[in-house]
Amino acid sequence: MDDAAATLQKYLGRKGLILFLAALTAFPALSTDLYLPALPGMTAYFGVPEYQTNLTLILFFVVYGAAILVWGPLSDRYGRRPILLVGLACYLVAGVLCAVSANVFQLMAFRILQALGAAAASTTATAIVKDVYHRRRREVILAIIQTMTVISPAVAPIVGALILKFTSWRGTFVAQAILGLVMLAGAIAFRETVGVRLTGNPLSSLKRLGVVLRNRTFAYLILIFSLLSMAGMAFISSSSYIYEVTFGVTSQVYSYFFALFAVGMAVGAQIYVWLSRRFERTTILTGCFVACALSGVLILFVGHLGPWPFILALMPMPVAFSCMRPPAVYLMLGQHEGDAGSVSALMGATHMVTGSIGIVVVSIELWGRVELIGALTLGVSLLSGGLWLGLGQPRVRAEAGTAKSGI
Repeated sequence: MDDAAATLQKYLGRKGLILFLAALTAFPALSTDLYLPALPGMTAYFGVPEYQTNLTLILFFVVYGAAILVWGPLSDRYGRRPILLVGLACYLVAGVLCAVSANVFQLMAFRILQALGAAAASTTATAIVKDVYHRRRREVILAIIQTMTVISPAVAPIVGALILKFTSWRGTFVAQAILGLVMLAGAIAFRETVGVRLTGNPLSSLKRLGVVLRNRTFAYLILIFSLLSMAGMAFISSSSYIYEVTFGVTSQVYSYFFALFAVGMAVGAQIYVWLSRRFERTTILTGCFVACALSGVLILFVGHLGPWPFILALMPMPVAFSCMRPPAVYLMLGQHEGDAGSVSALMGATHMVTGSIGIVVVSIELWGRVELIGALTLGVSLLSGGLWLGLGQPRVRAEAGTAKSGI
């Protein structure tokens, strides 16, 4: 039955559906990466402290994390398409409003509106993957989408830096509004994939979040795999300051270094596809935690030496993080039949909450930015890796053994 629902996409088609899902999944990254090169300039333009400009990032992720907890269950009740239409329309309007913001507080407010729209897009995308694809095919599609998703964030800072050559930071938000318009057209062409929908009071749909969380293995896995988001989002939010302020490079040169980070994310997903033919996914996941911890050590020892030593020391982290995402998502989606929207919402929300903690930590500047990235990467890698070996991996292997025995 794999791809059965994909054949029903009269206008998008099978390949078009994958492209559409990849673009939807990339919304949170595109909503930040495109204007990352402009952050130092925005801070100077508004004449505010750095932390206030960073709040446009932090508020986005906090609201995003909360919003997907609502959009996910609602998509199980009303369908994926209506939620997409509402969310993308909201995102489009928010992009225009961000572009005309008169002060940093207006920008914060409009970023909150933008987060609401982006949340509807990305959480619905993961739910559609669960609707349409199954077993090994689902895992392969997740890897393909992961690879395609990071291509856009790799290009986004470069495009953002080019926009800054011809216009101001406002142009980056105009570009996001155009993206929203294009994706809204795709949502109009999209055909519904939900079969059986939830019924009853709309508020009762939100209770499904609790039902999903009562699965202890799912709860353990979602905690384990979200912790690394602290290090990843800490780097993303501070990357422009690290390169433009600490290392003194231009916004254009910074965009190239950031593109290398995104390329690492793209390579990691494909490395998993290759490794999965030779090793068990649990073994691959363990290796990824080790690689992330190694990255933290390298950053602490050589990251401060310059832009190239820093990015080279950092690279094992995005590669490993991307490599572990397809099997991690596969394992979490497989823990609960049905409630795809709720499952997707909880995964996204936890990722964003932990990521926001990383942004806050690096914004406080208790230590040098480079040293903080290294310490966070090493710390969360050891913590999440220890939880994986002590809680996650034994439960996953036990469940796999039970399934094989037919119990």
